[in-house]
Amino acid sequence: MSFDGRELRNALGRFATGVCLITTVTEDGEPLALTANSFSSVSLDPPLVLWNLQNNSDVYAHFATPNYFAINVLSLEQQALSNQYAKKGEHTLAPDHFSPGKFGAPIIRDALVSFDCELEATHEGGDHLIIVGRVHEMLSRADGEPLVFYSGGYRELS
Repeated sequence: MSFDGRELRNALGRFATGVCLITTVTEDGEPLALTANSFSSVSLDPPLVLWNLQNNSDVYAHFATPNYFAINVLSLEQQALSNQYAKKGEHTLAPDHFSPGKFGAPIIRDALVSFDCELEATHEGGDHLIIVGRVHEMLSRADGEPLVFYSGGYRELS
């Protein structure tokens, strides 16, 4: 079977996902955020999660091997944050969008849940790097609806 990249991308887009901001701090202490929908759980024991980083990302060097990072699952009300940090060159976190986590990774205010992670492993995966983190801390909101991405656009659960 043969298909082009756009056809495959459209087909994969038929899988509804949540939207996350992956956050870390550079060696110089600059807080960064990157929008992603490639988050997944891996293991409960030990507690492992993963996300995928595109090899040609403009912030690849900062996100490929951080000691600590956070995966922040966005709420429906946080679509503007998703849009803001999805843009190339727009990854520096505004101070009012986060507070420092226990290990230094930025924790997004009002996210549905934030997973404070330590880098466990990375794996080459085609045009992406698969980043596995060990969850050390979790912060969770008691309420809120998820920001959902499906077929190239944001959606709401009904």
